[in-house]
This record gives sequence, C-alpha cells and structure tokens, in this order.
Amino acid sequence: MSRTSAKGVISPFHGVHDHSHCQTQALENAIDECRKRGLKLTKLRQQVLEIIWDSHNPIGAYDVLQSLQKRGHKPAPPTAYRALEFLVSAQLIHRVESLNAFIGCPSPGSTHQCQFYICKECGHIAELSNQDVAKALSQGAEQLGFISQQPVIEVHGLCRECQ
Repeated sequence: MSRTSAKGVISPFHGVHDHSHCQTQALENAIDECRKRGLKLTKLRQQVLEIIWDSHNPIGAYDVLQSLQKRGHKPAPPTAYRALEFLVSAQLIHRVESLNAFIGCPSPGSTHQCQFYICKECGHIAELSNQDVAKALSQGAEQLGFISQQPVIEVHGLCRECQ
C-alpha cells in the first residue's frame, strides 16, 4: 500500500493497494507538470512513463525497451535512453543508481532530495524525503567547500514484511 505521512514517506511495501488509481494519478500528474513547465511529453515518453509506473519495482532500461517492443514499437536503444533521460531531468522518474534502474516519482515537480530504502528480498522501494537528512548533506558539503549536484542516498536492507 502506498502511504504518505507527515515525514514524506512514499511506501509501496506490501499491503492493499489500488495500483490502477495510483498509476492513473501519476500519469495525470506528469502530464499536468509537463504542461505547466512547457515540456513536451511525446507519445514515446508517455509510454515509457507508463511502463515505469506498471509496478512500484525498479525497472532497467533494457526492460523498458523490451516492454516497448511488446507494445508493438521498435525504437532504437538510444531513443529509449533519451526518453528515460528526459523523464529523469523533468523529475518525473528517479534513477536508482545502485540498481541501474528507474522508478516513478510520486511527487513530480516538487524539488526534493529523497532517500530510497530498497528491500533486498522483495525488491520494493520506499521513497523518503527527509529534510533533516537533506540539510545534513548540504551542511557537510558546505563545510568541505563542495558543491553537491546530485545527492543520492540508497539504503539496502529488509522491509517489515521480509524481515
């Protein structure tokens, strides 16, 4: 079940979940966000976004390409990669660096530094946007005279259901 709390937790860890509603809402939010920012969400980009939102599990670029082919499209790999790059830069999806995969962003358009909690057993990912963690990273970078550009925190472990 996806849950949002005051701490900004987006958790798909097990439970009852209306994924159809979740997916529809995510796509509507992405379309609205692109319209507001004057970004072009082409048919291919939208289909890639739909594929990513088909589940709450991370999906690799090669799997996205295979899914596009199953839908009757035959884009060249660079075309699919460019669509993924666009979606990441538009903050509609996140890249999960340690898995070399992508997952939908439940808060498109909001500037946030998120932390990912990745279950090594079931593969589900929970996104947490804890501002205290973001602030600590920013302060650490400042102390070092470092300009942080893409802070990524990924924590691997076991979710409540898999413990």
